[in-house]
Amino acid sequence: QVQLVESGGGLVQAGGSLRLSCAASGRTLSRLATGWFRQAPGKEREFVATISRSGGNIDYADSVTGRFTISRDDARNTVYLQMNSLKPEDTAVYYCAAKYTILTAPNYYTAADFPFWGQGAQVTVFS
Repeated sequence: QVQLVESGGGLVQAGGSLRLSCAASGRTLSRLATGWFRQAPGKEREFVATISRSGGNIDYADSVTGRFTISRDDARNTVYLQMNSLKPEDTAVYYCAAKYTILTAPNYYTAADFPFWGQGAQVTVFS
C-alpha cells in the first residue's frame, strides 16, 4: 500500500509561484510512476504532469508546459510540482497520484491509471 500526502498549497497572486510536495510512504517512489492532477469546482479531474518510474520520462499538459516543473527526490521519497507564472485558471485542488509499474513503462495520463491518491492541496490564484 502507498500513502501520499500533499502539502504546499495556498493563496497566491497571479504571476506568483508555489511549490507542491507529495511525500510517499509504504513504498519508495523509485518503484512507482507518479503524476499530478487537478480538479476545479464543477470540472472533471485533469492531468497536469507525470514522471515515470525511471525518472527519465516527464510530460506536461499543454496548459502548464513552460510554467510547471515536476521533479522527484528519491532520498526524501517526495515528488514536487513547482508552479510558476500562476494564472487564475490554475485555481484547483491538486492531487498527486502513484502506481506500481515496470522500469520501462511509458507515461500515464489518465486518473483511472493511478490507484493511489493523496488527499489534495488547494491552490487559489487571484488576479
